[in-house]
Amino acid sequence: MQTNMPDIADTAPALQTGKLDWVGMGEIELPFIFESRDLSPVTVNAKARAFVNLHKEDAKGIHMSRLFLALDLLSTEQQVNPQTIAQALDTFITSHEGLSDKAQIEFKFELPLRRKSLLSGKAGWKSYPIVLTSTIENNIISYELTVDVTYSSTCPCSAALARQLIQNAFTEKFNQETLSQKDVHEWLGTTQGIVATPHSQRSIANVKVKLDSNIQEFDVVTLINTLEAELKTPVQAAVKREDEQEFARLNGQNLMFCEDAARKIKALLEDGNYSDYWLQINHYESLHAHDAVAIAVKGIESGYKA
Repeated sequence: MQTNMPDIADTAPALQTGKLDWVGMGEIELPFIFESRDLSPVTVNAKARAFVNLHKEDAKGIHMSRLFLALDLLSTEQQVNPQTIAQALDTFITSHEGLSDKAQIEFKFELPLRRKSLLSGKAGWKSYPIVLTSTIENNIISYELTVDVTYSSTCPCSAALARQLIQNAFTEKFNQETLSQKDVHEWLGTTQGIVATPHSQRSIANVKVKLDSNIQEFDVVTLINTLEAELKTPVQAAVKREDEQEFARLNGQNLMFCEDAARKIKALLEDGNYSDYWLQINHYESLHAHDAVAIAVKGIESGYKA
């Protein structure tokens, strides 16, 4: 194999001089073993983005293969955790000495979690979309974690309108009659009794949090669990009839506009001591052809923007 080959990135002049914020690669296929608290190491299939900046104005380009090889080492010989990501970012910088002083890695993947049913004792798999972004600048590493949690939202307005129709049907059916508890109980169990139901829809909470730069381990499961516990109606995996009935009860007791869900999650994140957060609530309406959306941020200076 020929060893003396030209390296255009080092020797050729730039067509136009100037600094670049980020240069690198996207959509890199990268299976790896992910580590997180309360989770056995799990193999996931990720799409990665790898970047360094280019602060040398007259440099032709960066050495992209060096980024790729650092990620390949992470994929094949290590497990992904804050320490190994920090090592990869350091390799990005040291392999581009004189060219770059910032680096970034982004992983997009789905995390499979085993989830129990509400009542029946069954269990099934649910996959949670995750984005993990790590950046080093001025020798300080920052970590951002984005998770999507899918849940059911039942419209409070629709519920009130449905109750009114049920009241009207009750008055029409039993006007001036002497009622027994048995009569009312039987009527409530018929479609003639419950003449209307509120609309509900599958909804997704997109939540991004900034993690402490000194973390020793990721903790994705706790964030997902606390979000689902606050929303109270996460979509289910294994479902028997008793689980479906309990899910209907939870929906009826937790009516939510997108504004309600956004405020609940915002308050939760405020109590979580995150240095910054961004959230977007998406209610994929069953009544409308459009979606209902609410967005909130922590609101700190130079932080996430709505």
